[in-house]
Amino acid sequence: MASLNLGFPPHSSASAPSQAVVCVFCGSSPGTSPAHLAAARSLAHALHANNINLVYGGGTSGMMGEVARTLVSLSGPEAVLGIIPGALIQFEQQGRPGVNDVAKADAPKTEIDEKIYGRTTVVPDMHTRKQLMAKEVMEGGPGSGFVALSGGYGTLEELMEVITWNQLGIHGRGICVFNVEGYYDGLIQWVKSAVSAGFIAPGNAGILVEALDAEEVVKCLSEYRVAEGRLKLDWSQR
Repeated sequence: MASLNLGFPPHSSASAPSQAVVCVFCGSSPGTSPAHLAAARSLAHALHANNINLVYGGGTSGMMGEVARTLVSLSGPEAVLGIIPGALIQFEQQGRPGVNDVAKADAPKTEIDEKIYGRTTVVPDMHTRKQLMAKEVMEGGPGSGFVALSGGYGTLEELMEVITWNQLGIHGRGICVFNVEGYYDGLIQWVKSAVSAGFIAPGNAGILVEALDAEEVVKCLSEYRVAEGRLKLDWSQR
């Protein structure tokens, strides 16, 4: 994994910009219910209304494409940064086989249109993608954080990693699931079950918060309070 210093204080850097940055984890598929894409659009509108920038996985299909396209149409290309491994560009532009999406109507491409999807940084691997997305959030202004819209394995893996980093004291940014039509009910129940079973400390149960609409997502991040049970570790050591 590429080296990245994640040990700086998450909320006190004097050089941190005032612009809030939200990292959105979500699927490259649109889902079977139209409510999922509608949630992606509503989140983009809420980010625009609150002058918040977006960093995301750089795909142009499914949920990823929807949130990026919508925010670029409202706030312009500078408000969106996609970070994508080179190997995924064609796949996440065209979507999965059998999935109809705006970007799939065109012939395969090797570049992502900045005027439609915002700025794009191409990286060599998944680890670098996740590190750079997290770095954007950790260096952002107040109200920065991580949001999970609906998605699959990759979305859940990315979400769990930033939750773990929060628990370990690597960052103190808010982490929120946008729970559309009960999509994340099972995950929320699992956290409660893990607390009851003794695998998550009660003081860490609040690392992950739930929002039911886009405005609540922004509010949850702006009012986020770090969990009492987080580990106080020194991550500046080599």
